Amino acid sequence: MITKIVKIGNSRGIRIPKSIIDQSGIKNEVELQIKDDTIIIKSVPEVRNNWDLAFQNMSKNNDDKLFDNEILSSQNSWDNEEWTW
Repeated sequence: MITKIVKIGNSRGIRIPKSIIDQSGIKNEVELQIKDDTIIIKSVPEVRNNWDLAFQNMSKNNDDKLFDNEILSSQNSWDNEEWTW
């Protein structure tokens, strides 16, 4: 398919037909890559959906403890005197 490049402020853009958007699975964000003389537009997976809900459930289940809590509780003099927290 051939399409025209359009001016958008100081940038340039292209219009992507709905049929191509639907087939590609592209949602709200894309990743742009350059390989040789080709622009690659890739769909970004929505990996962080519902993280807020997951963290709330972790808190309810008391499963949101620090893994390194033991290390933090055994600070030495250097940690207290030399390091600014």
